[in-house]
Amino acid sequence: MKIAATYENGQIFQHFGRTEQFKVYEITDGRVTASEVVGTNGSGHGALSGVLQALGVDTLICGGIGGGAQQALAAAGIRLYGGVSGEADAAVEALLAGRLAFDPAVQCDHHGHGHAAGEGHACGSEGCGGHTCGGH
Repeated sequence: MKIAATYENGQIFQHFGRTEQFKVYEITDGRVTASEVVGTNGSGHGALSGVLQALGVDTLICGGIGGGAQQALAAAGIRLYGGVSGEADAAVEALLAGRLAFDPAVQCDHHGHGHAAGEGHACGSEGCGGHTCGGH
């Protein structure tokens, strides 16, 4: 199993499409056996699922992520845990222990697009993807 996290200075980077690095973790018998920080080589948004696929990643932990990127990850067979913040290493350990707090309905992107009611956007009371969505 390989888990990737959007990564910046030890933290989960909060915008999937703009991440410049992933930290990739090799998992064996439910434990991290190796990890490395990998650059995205300037790839963004849709191309990032291909970067992850080429690395052999099957699980992604990230902050905010838009619907198009979610579809690309799903098409690549990569399981998504979005809406996560904090230290990347701690998030991976929490996932392995079955106690990672994530938002299965994470939908927000950070492009400044408004979301009209009925667009399939679901926000929890804590906001989504590390930002508040403003009453929709």
